[in-house]
Amino acid sequence: MNLSTEILNRINEWTMQPYEKDCIDEIKKLVDAGDEDELNERFGAELNFGTGGIRGIIGYGTNRMNVYIISKCTQGLANYVLKQNIKNPSAVIAYDSRHYSRTFAEKTAVVLAANGIKTFLFKEIRPTPELSYAIRYLKCTTGVVITASHNPKEYNGYKAYWDDGSQMIAPHDTGVISEVRKIKKLDQVKTGKFDDFINKGLIQYIGEEIDDAFINEILKLSINRINNSKVKIVFTPLHGTGGEIIPKALKRLGLPDPVCVEEQMKADPDFSTVIYPNPEEAEALSMAINKAKSVDAEIVIATDPDADRMGMAVKNKTGGYDIITGNQIGAMLEYYILKCRKEKGNLPENGAVIKTIVTTPLQDEIADSFNIKVFNVLTGFKYIGGKIRQFENEGSYQYLFGGEESYGYLTGTHARDKDAVGAALMIAECCAYLKENNKTLIDFINEIYDNYGYYKDRLETRKIEGLAGIEVILKIMEHFRNNKIDKIAGISVKRVVDYENEKVPDCQNGKDYLPSSNVIQYFMDDGSRITLRPSGTEPKIKFYFSTKAKNEKEADEKINLYKDDFLAIVDWIIKENT
Repeated sequence: MNLSTEILNRINEWTMQPYEKDCIDEIKKLVDAGDEDELNERFGAELNFGTGGIRGIIGYGTNRMNVYIISKCTQGLANYVLKQNIKNPSAVIAYDSRHYSRTFAEKTAVVLAANGIKTFLFKEIRPTPELSYAIRYLKCTTGVVITASHNPKEYNGYKAYWDDGSQMIAPHDTGVISEVRKIKKLDQVKTGKFDDFINKGLIQYIGEEIDDAFINEILKLSINRINNSKVKIVFTPLHGTGGEIIPKALKRLGLPDPVCVEEQMKADPDFSTVIYPNPEEAEALSMAINKAKSVDAEIVIATDPDADRMGMAVKNKTGGYDIITGNQIGAMLEYYILKCRKEKGNLPENGAVIKTIVTTPLQDEIADSFNIKVFNVLTGFKYIGGKIRQFENEGSYQYLFGGEESYGYLTGTHARDKDAVGAALMIAECCAYLKENNKTLIDFINEIYDNYGYYKDRLETRKIEGLAGIEVILKIMEHFRNNKIDKIAGISVKRVVDYENEKVPDCQNGKDYLPSSNVIQYFMDDGSRITLRPSGTEPKIKFYFSTKAKNEKEADEKINLYKDDFLAIVDWIIKENT
């Protein structure tokens, strides 16, 4: 076969013990068929364990998600934990509804237990934010969640957390990555039988007791008491982990039982009623919106498979339903929390909001108007979690709200990752509060725009599959990094920030600087901004456009001009390199 020696060596390794028969047979079948393209996709690279963990298409091979990759990652994590010389180290593991999620979770538990690390394993599927909460609740050293979040059904993933319940940041992230990369062969992995570790108490099941504690902490965040509300909510978990816990939590908040989209309540790894299980997508909300129309609901709430992202639609003045963007949801949650806390006299002087650099500047304006400090961090909720930890260690700021434009929000410090459970309860409370005051969520959005101006944000992506896609994305970034642009859509570029090569403070007059990151941001003379960022989990590059105008029509016109002019350059680069 016309494959490199390195690839052939990888293939050969995976066709011998200790790899198991089904794996060996599958790879040999591809070899016998001479399927070079598929073998190159599976073995042409090694799935990279990065700072957020690992994610990929399920299958056998070094560039796929499988029990062998899971085993090696977990051995590296175990080695790092043991090197910290922590007395009685422990871990907690959760998993979502995807194919092989339970299998991967059990394998993770086995490897940790085989290394002498006491491991708590959720007996059934659970949300990612509950895993984050459980780490501190159980006083664990580390945690793992098996999930690919909102990716298509072919994917699964593995995210590692540290003892504060946040995904790992320095120095733990690089420390774990270093240990994972040292695990070259499967015989370096310690293992054993799952049932033996259960019997020895090294693996222990957990479940409802964590649910109750988790919900209790979220309920403490409630600002306005709900009494006999008639607000009607339609809810869908999109076949994921939110199906059990969110309806229960809404009821405990004092709201009526939500009207659930029954076809999507079932935990289904094929996500059979949607194209993608992503609450950002209009198509994923279509069944819920139809249900809302039939019952005349005020709001639709949807969560992704691991219930860390929340999307929504709200009833408009004509009786239809408007899908609300991630930036709008974040602005609504932030405004509700700050406004109501100020009205009640419990808005702290040292309050802080944390958002990512690609999230709408509207949220900066909202915080500024309440004299609340704004911290902008790199994309990735671990940076928000890390900032919360810093505030607590320093006793400097009181965290009030954090979020990112990709439908991730955290309304308190009960978890240290984005939490669709807490966000669902807070937005439902906001809806009920407004209804008591004869207002709607549409009125609320318009109040925000009246106060701060009309902000429009749009995300565009270019997906380039396969190993070749990585090189094309690199060339796109190189082009914009190496070629000066003075104007975009006829508007002058005020300044360009290259987060890979510049020191950028995390707040105004800040003393802390953001880590280096492969992101470029254009700030325009009219206050608009354009950001380029390769995805860290999928073969695509993202382009964020943000502008401000007097009204929606003017904002749409401006953002379309920017988008068309800028993406014309991007598409030319792609055409030249594919």
